[in-house]
Amino acid sequence: MARSINTPISDLRHIRDLMERSRYFIGLSGLSGVGAGVSALFGVMAIVVYGWAAEEPVVYGPDKLGFTSAHPWGIAPVPYLFCVATLVLTGALASGFYFTNLRVVRMGQEFAHPRTYKLLTNLALPLAIGGVFCLALIYHGYGGLIGPTTIIFYGLALLNGSNFVSEELRLLAYLEIGLGLVALFFTPYGLYFWAVGFGLLHIVYGLWMYFKYDTNEQG
Repeated sequence: MARSINTPISDLRHIRDLMERSRYFIGLSGLSGVGAGVSALFGVMAIVVYGWAAEEPVVYGPDKLGFTSAHPWGIAPVPYLFCVATLVLTGALASGFYFTNLRVVRMGQEFAHPRTYKLLTNLALPLAIGGVFCLALIYHGYGGLIGPTTIIFYGLALLNGSNFVSEELRLLAYLEIGLGLVALFFTPYGLYFWAVGFGLLHIVYGLWMYFKYDTNEQG
């Protein structure tokens, strides 16, 4: 039977892997990011089609909080956006859980791990604060700032959770925050910035992580 020969380099790699496993929840699959990005792009398409049906851009504001409106579909902008956001979030979470669980099982880890709960807690706090802030923006009639605001708070959530995932996640966090700050000065194009931030950046990042880690583990 062939015996593996340990070298200083292989020992160092083994030690590094053990340190990363003790620090990070490394079961997060790159395909989770791809799934989240695709869900976001479908959400953007749904909003664009809603605007086309009304032959005018989607307008947010306290006067749009009712459930019905003169829109051809009969539903007001804010409830419609809330429904779309709920579906996008559900799709992103479902794909994230599915692909991550596959990778966790393949790596012989457990999904229900203390690092998982720490990750979710660190992600949830900035997102919850950002959600309340966006509700205040709608209430005061500053709906045009919702797109940039959600991107910024999402970037902050990723930055907060990067300590429990990987160093690469910080790059995505910085890109999201920077994109959101730029979007603040171009509010009429908030939906396009949203598509880039939550859609394209997620897909590119997810594919990068998939080919960097997932494919090597499968091979």
